[in-house]
Amino acid sequence: MADIADTAAFQRATKILLVEDSLPNRDMLTRRLQSRGFVVCSAEDGPSGVAMAGSEMPDVILMDVALGAMDGWEATRRIKADPKTANIPVIALTAHALATDRDKSIEIGCTDFDTKPVDLARLLGKIQAALLRNDARQPVNANAASAAALAG
Repeated sequence: MADIADTAAFQRATKILLVEDSLPNRDMLTRRLQSRGFVVCSAEDGPSGVAMAGSEMPDVILMDVALGAMDGWEATRRIKADPKTANIPVIALTAHALATDRDKSIEIGCTDFDTKPVDLARLLGKIQAALLRNDARQPVNANAASAAALAG
């Protein structure tokens, strides 16, 4: 089977919501993902991320943990508590590589966890794995399901 993270159809069909409060980090990761064909929308804080999860219905969310007044864990709890957005995979992003951060991220509902600075190849693998696991349960949007079917 082809690596679907490398296929143009998969990437064009995948919408990512990036929730990141650091403008340089948000811009850099957005550009890197867009250059690979992903559709990226972004939010600068937890409340905006929760709102955009419902309005944009992304295929996957990349959630910074340290966001300020509402951290990424609380934003993820709220996303997972809403039936409309509960099935969207969330990958926690943090500069702290502590096992306790990883454990807490998984406990509150994140699909996976990654550290910053972002290793793009590793993150793309985690995005692909999250989408494939989610597709096996219930696709968030028909475009991602179609792209996964084309790649398989």
